[in-house]
Amino acid sequence: MNISTYTPIIDAHIHLDSYSGEQPLHLAELSNDGVSGVIAVSMNLQSSIRNLEIARLHPTLVHPAFGFHPEQQLPTSEEVAELLSWMKDHHHDMIAVGEVGLPYYSQLEAKETGQSFDQTPYIVLLEQFISFAAIYDKPIILHAVYEDAITACNLLEKHGVTRAHFHWFKGSADTVERMANNGYFISFTPDILYEAEIQELARLYPKEQVMAETDGPWPFEGPFSGQMTHPRMVSDVIETWSQIHDISVDAARKIIHSNTQRFYGI
Repeated sequence: MNISTYTPIIDAHIHLDSYSGEQPLHLAELSNDGVSGVIAVSMNLQSSIRNLEIARLHPTLVHPAFGFHPEQQLPTSEEVAELLSWMKDHHHDMIAVGEVGLPYYSQLEAKETGQSFDQTPYIVLLEQFISFAAIYDKPIILHAVYEDAITACNLLEKHGVTRAHFHWFKGSADTVERMANNGYFISFTPDILYEAEIQELARLYPKEQVMAETDGPWPFEGPFSGQMTHPRMVSDVIETWSQIHDISVDAARKIIHSNTQRFYGI
C-alpha cells in the first residue's frame, strides 16, 4: 500500500505514557505509517501529567485526555480532588475526559475468587467525571462494557452528556441500540481481525459513529501475536471493518477519519 495515496489514520485510544523506554514508538516518525494523530488517554494524575508533557512535545500529533482508569485501586477523596483540580486548571489542554469508567474485569475477578466487591464508590467517581465533562463541554472516553455500560448510559443521560466514546466496547443488543440512538461512539481494536463478537458488533453499529484504536501497549493475538502494539495497526482494523461492510479500504479510512475528527474536534 502506498501510504501517501490514502487518507491518514488516527489512533482513537492509546496509553502513550505506558510504553516502556524513551519514546519507543518514535512519535516523530508516525507520519511514515500514515498516522496523523493519537488520542492519549490517562490512568491517573501522574499519567495525565506525563501525557500532557508528551503532547507539548508533539502538539499536532498527540491529543491528551485526562482521567482515572477504573481497573485499579480506588483513589482517596484527596487524590480525586487533586486530579479534578488539576484537570480544571488544564481543561484547555485536554481533548477529552478519559479514560474513566467502571471496573468490570476487577469485579469479575473478585467474583471468580469468592471475594466481595463494592462497585458503588466507582459509580460515584464516574459520575464526578461525567459531571466534569458536562461542565467543561468535553467528550468523555469510557471503559464500560456489558452491564456496566447500562450504568454509564444512565449517568450520561442524567447529565446530558452526548459526546461519549465507549472504547473497545462489548454489550447486549439492547445496550448497543440505546448507545447508537443516543449518538454515542464506539471504537474497534485489532481484535476485530479474529473475534467474532467484535465483528458482529461492527456489522450492527452505525458507520458514522465508529472509530479505530489500538489501546496500546495492550498486546493482541492472531496476526499480531508477539508484536509491540503500534498505531499503524489501526490500518488493519480499518481494512477488516471495510471488508465487513463491503466498501473499499480508502472509503473506510475516510469515514473513520472523518468520524474521529468530528467527535474530537481535531
